[in-house]
Amino acid sequence: MYSRVVDERVIRSKYKNQVRPILVNNWEATYFDFDEKKLQPIVDDAKEMGIEMFVLDDGWFGHRDDDNSSLGDWSVFEKRFPNGLDHFADYVHQQGLKFGLWFEPEMISMDSDLYKKHPDYLMHVPGRMPSPSRNQYVLDLGRKEVRDNIFDQMNNILSSGKIDYIKWDMNRHLSDIYEADLPSARQGEVYHHYVLGLYDLLERVVDTYPDLLIEGCSGGGGRFDAGMAYYTPQIWASDDSDAIDRLSIQYGTSLVYPQSMMTSHVSVSPNEQNGRLTPFNTRGVVAMWGDLGYELDLTKMSKEDRQAVKNQVAEYKKIRQVTQYGTFYRLKNAQTSNQCAWETVSPDKNEVVLSVVKVMASAQPYLTKTKLVGLDPEKQYEDQASHEGYGGDELMNLGIYDPVEHGDFMAHLYHFKAIN
Repeated sequence: MYSRVVDERVIRSKYKNQVRPILVNNWEATYFDFDEKKLQPIVDDAKEMGIEMFVLDDGWFGHRDDDNSSLGDWSVFEKRFPNGLDHFADYVHQQGLKFGLWFEPEMISMDSDLYKKHPDYLMHVPGRMPSPSRNQYVLDLGRKEVRDNIFDQMNNILSSGKIDYIKWDMNRHLSDIYEADLPSARQGEVYHHYVLGLYDLLERVVDTYPDLLIEGCSGGGGRFDAGMAYYTPQIWASDDSDAIDRLSIQYGTSLVYPQSMMTSHVSVSPNEQNGRLTPFNTRGVVAMWGDLGYELDLTKMSKEDRQAVKNQVAEYKKIRQVTQYGTFYRLKNAQTSNQCAWETVSPDKNEVVLSVVKVMASAQPYLTKTKLVGLDPEKQYEDQASHEGYGGDELMNLGIYDPVEHGDFMAHLYHFKAIN
């Protein structure tokens, strides 16, 4: 299996065999409208719900009130954190949570101190105006002095020892491909030099901070590759957080990469990318097939949804060792049927997790069933919710009937344990 090769032979992080923390990210909760006081209630709610890490996203640095400035200036935005970032990190840790921080180390804004001091650091073709995307530009990472500058800035933040995780983002494509210190005859090497420079920068961060958990991202799956897996043991699978779209996204990603690499979050409904209304349970079930997180404002949730988060977090803590590191099976594919079914089995075949998602409802309901695979036919398995017992041979040869329910996008999660 490709995923096993990546897991065993490529990922080198100390976290490669550790269950990944459940996090909440403040981006879709606050965007750029936050300060330390506004973030603290989110941290408090995360603690109360059993979440294990708070991740501070874009907007904590430079003078970044929107996405027009400050990339390349990795110093704390004093307006948001008048007591310093360490003060807020201490607050997060005092609540028993880990603290994570967002960086976009490969990018630069023209409205930044870095650009004012070193305009040549911006990758551009001489004599031409560089092309912006999202009002940002690419740093010339093929050059050592550029990498040194960014590493030194990141090191000033990370050296406090208060950062447990970073999200290493890249939110645009490469353009204006040119490296200032290469002769014209070697400009065809620039892409290659850029990636080698990126690896060099990552290597320095990883070697200096081996206890740091790093998550890669480039609009999501743009950074899902084996080279990045060597440095970032988990990667945001897509900026599209809609649970139904994620059935296809995570199905395809799982063909090559292990589940432990794939971060998947519960976001709001209607979804902010496509406007789809999806039950909270379904969003949770799909997100549990990877490294679970929440991408919403915990402080604005209904009482029912708050309880749902508690339940999901508690359930995920029971099953994540299996879903992240068990043998993964794709039983049904939503691209070719109206259902998606995924299963993981522990190495000793004593524990099994299964999810079944029905995509669209039908005016004439019909019975379907799901047959499991990879179990021990001699063992008896107990459904941890209903406490009903099944033989391993029964689950594999006869399967279980899927619930018949009205409504689109319905999902069910099953957790079986061997009882003999």
